[in-house]
Amino acid sequence: MKKYLVLITVVFYSITIQSQTKQDTLDIKRVALAYIEAQHTPNPKLMESALHPRMVKRSVFRNKTAQKDYVSEFFAENMVILAETYNVKGDKFPKNPRKEVKLLDVSAKTASVKLYADEWIDYMHIVKVNGEWKIINVLWHYNDVSKHE
Repeated sequence: MKKYLVLITVVFYSITIQSQTKQDTLDIKRVALAYIEAQHTPNPKLMESALHPRMVKRSVFRNKTAQKDYVSEFFAENMVILAETYNVKGDKFPKNPRKEVKLLDVSAKTASVKLYADEWIDYMHIVKVNGEWKIINVLWHYNDVSKHE
């Protein structure tokens, strides 16, 4: 009986040490929001602060001519440029854009997040590196799947 109690205590202690904190939850949400807000109000520095340098953003599109699907990829550098140029005229988003973050799973060093934006959904993998949460992977799609053709 003592062995089981010790084992349960050790397992519980290990899980407690490695689970996320309230601050982690806030930081994960902050990073996801920085990603979309950097596009709302052109802010490349904000975008860069949210991304891991090796971040990749992907989606699946259909080449109408070849009648084949392909995967598009953008990298951290592309997203920083996008944040600087995409909404310069302020006409790409509604006055009160949708930006809802749903935490799907969080552990000590990784998180899966679903970001609902106006016209699309982004699934993000966020990692904690050197004490900072950074987006490392994004898989996205338009709400209207016909836009992928």
